[in-house]
Amino acid sequence: MAPGKRKAADTAGDDGQEAPPFEEALTRLETIVEDLEGGQLTLEESIARYEEGMKLSRGLGKTLDQAEKRIEKLVEGKEGAPPSTRPMDDDFDPGSGGETLF
Repeated sequence: MAPGKRKAADTAGDDGQEAPPFEEALTRLETIVEDLEGGQLTLEESIARYEEGMKLSRGLGKTLDQAEKRIEKLVEGKEGAPPSTRPMDDDFDPGSGGETLF
């Protein structure tokens, strides 16, 4: 499988349709929030947008959970210890010769 490509099953939504890429889903969710906050939608339109937004939100959450698990696999402890995570320093400077994840 080519880098950056995922199987359809990995990106399928609850309804079996392929989910949009993360960035597109996030942009659509932001648009939905703006529409709902604008107050110009009918009740039925608001409900439909809310349902779509919740579906996108769940899908985005799953994608973020999967990304977190992938990162946890990359961060290994010393001497074969199980993978662990640690907070990233706020003043992290990748050019300082410190650890890198990749």
